[in-house]
Amino acid sequence: MRILLVGASGTLGTALHSELVERKHDVVTVSRTSGDLRYDVSDPAQVAEMYRTAGPFDAVASAAGHVPFGPVSDLTADDYQAAMTGKVLPQILLVREGLAHVTDSFTLITGMLAREAVPGGAAAALANGALEGWVRTAAVEIAPKRVNAVSPTVFTESLDAYGDFFPGLKPVPLAEVTRAYVRSIEGRQTGQVYVP
Repeated sequence: MRILLVGASGTLGTALHSELVERKHDVVTVSRTSGDLRYDVSDPAQVAEMYRTAGPFDAVASAAGHVPFGPVSDLTADDYQAAMTGKVLPQILLVREGLAHVTDSFTLITGMLAREAVPGGAAAALANGALEGWVRTAAVEIAPKRVNAVSPTVFTESLDAYGDFFPGLKPVPLAEVTRAYVRSIEGRQTGQVYVP
C-alpha cells in the first residue's frame, strides 16, 4: 500500500515508519520541517495542495498532534483552542481533504486521556474525546472508506520524559501501538478506537 504518514519524526512516528516499511508498504512522510513532503497539516489550503500534488494514497496514518497541559484553573480559552487546532482539526482535515485522494483508510491518533483523568490533562481530554466521537460518526458517513483511531497511554520508551504526567498508569510499548496501526491499516474494521 502507498501510505501517507504524518508525524514520522516523532517517537511514535519513527517506530511506525519502521514497522510499515518492514511490512513492505510504500511510506511517504510529511511534516512542516522534515520528511518527504513539507506541509502544515493544520492549514486547509496546504492539506488540499498536498493531496493534489502527492496523491493518491491507499491509506493515511497520523501520529502527530500537540495539546497544552496545565491545571484547569490555569488553562485559558486560547489553550483549549490550541488543543483543537493542534490535534483535532488537523486530523479532521486529513480525512476531509483526503476523501477524494485516499482509496481505503485513515488512522488517527487520540490518547488515553479520553478515558482516564490525570492532573493537567483537561485540554488533552477535550481533544482526544472529540476525535474519538468524530471517528465513530465519520465512519458511518464515509463508507466504504474507513476511519479508525489509536488511543494509547504513555509509551514505555517515553517514561523518563513523560511518566510523571501519568502516575500509576500502565505504560504501553511502542510495538503494541504500531500493531494497532497495522490492524487499522491492513484490516477491514471502521469506526473503531483501538486501545493498545
